[in-house]
Amino acid sequence: MTLIELSATEAIQQIRDGEISSEELVQACLDRIEQVDGEIEAWVRLDSDYALEQARARDAQRQAGHSLGPLHGIPVGIKDIFDTQDLPTENGTIIDSGRQPEEDCKVVSLLIEAGAVILGKTVSTELAVFGPGKTKNPHNTEHTPGGSSSGSAAAVASYMVPLAVGTQTNGSVIRPASFCGVVGFKPSHGLIPRTGVLALSAFLDTVGVFARSVEDAARITEVLIAHDSGDTDTAPRARPHLSKIANEQPPVTPNLVFAKTPVWDQADEETQEAFAELVDFLSDQCDELELPEPFDKVIEMHGDIMNADLAKHLAGYYEHAKDKLTDVLINMIEDGKKVTAVDFNIATDWREVLNGGLQKVFENYDAIITPATPGEAPAGLDATGSPVFNTLATFLGAPAITLPLMEGPNGLPVGVQLIGQRGDDARLLRTATWLVERMAQTGG
Repeated sequence: MTLIELSATEAIQQIRDGEISSEELVQACLDRIEQVDGEIEAWVRLDSDYALEQARARDAQRQAGHSLGPLHGIPVGIKDIFDTQDLPTENGTIIDSGRQPEEDCKVVSLLIEAGAVILGKTVSTELAVFGPGKTKNPHNTEHTPGGSSSGSAAAVASYMVPLAVGTQTNGSVIRPASFCGVVGFKPSHGLIPRTGVLALSAFLDTVGVFARSVEDAARITEVLIAHDSGDTDTAPRARPHLSKIANEQPPVTPNLVFAKTPVWDQADEETQEAFAELVDFLSDQCDELELPEPFDKVIEMHGDIMNADLAKHLAGYYEHAKDKLTDVLINMIEDGKKVTAVDFNIATDWREVLNGGLQKVFENYDAIITPATPGEAPAGLDATGSPVFNTLATFLGAPAITLPLMEGPNGLPVGVQLIGQRGDDARLLRTATWLVERMAQTGG
């Protein structure tokens, strides 16, 4: 196994044991980037000397016998909407070209405290919305990698980096992870602080992660959980042992429930057939659920909140540089200006109503299972694909994870999405591990 093929968990242990150095791992990632990124274009900012300097400092700490953080020496890709004081943060738009923050965002600070190496900045779509960046799908460069965390998903999928961070306001973690064939995890809303990250919607924005295993996703998420006064949606709490719980055997065999959701008709025919087979394969461990009528309104309510908040948070871009924005973003901002305060407040109130309605579901089931995307990544690079299957979990503020367990008709990945109860992230990760292992053991 080459260095770039190591999981983050394996690499952490080998660095701790002195079998490899952080410098060797970072250099292997840089070599891989040199080999393949000319075609994939997952990175917007990369400074090899800066990355190697960090790695050497990590190696010196280990050699000096200092205590090591949980991600000691591991390179991480950072979506280019997270402020970094040592690298520009350009938010996926020419308007912010050369923008240099004065300090790191909270997420980057937490990664550095955990011993990670900031490898570079990955491509974001325009202001983390729908306007595509330059990144291509590693499995077929004529297909979209998804968005908005395009570069983070593609970089992990193509073995350029073992871990990366992104954000989701609708489907910006789960969708690209599904299209690129990696694990994408969107935790419960308010678990990870967003201070110093481009704001689109305080109600919806959530930091998420990309990895090649559930264990690795749990490990990086765990170090990012914190309270920060700059993000009022976070709260003081004990940090849950996500990586430990994710690897534990469930106390009882998990029960899943398959929900077609009101957007089932937007799933590709092949996706519908594949999920019918999956439900049949899981047999007694998977029932079916028809969500009641109020859930039909989630797409509309999410759209009201997201567009209104885009109009608020991106007002400066719209007013001073509208000619440099894509038509799709302009239209969303203008739609947001028409959302009434009454409709906005009604939409936000429904989150608690719907989460309350699902409480009994999660008393009987460990996770809701749905497609992560309508199907495999669409051909073409002028759009990022539909996030329609991601809207429910984002609106609810519930944790969601996509697992690369399926393949579309053109041989491209299709993710299986698990949605958990809000605040019960560890249980969801443990259930995801169980599902991956069951599929592997039985050849499903």
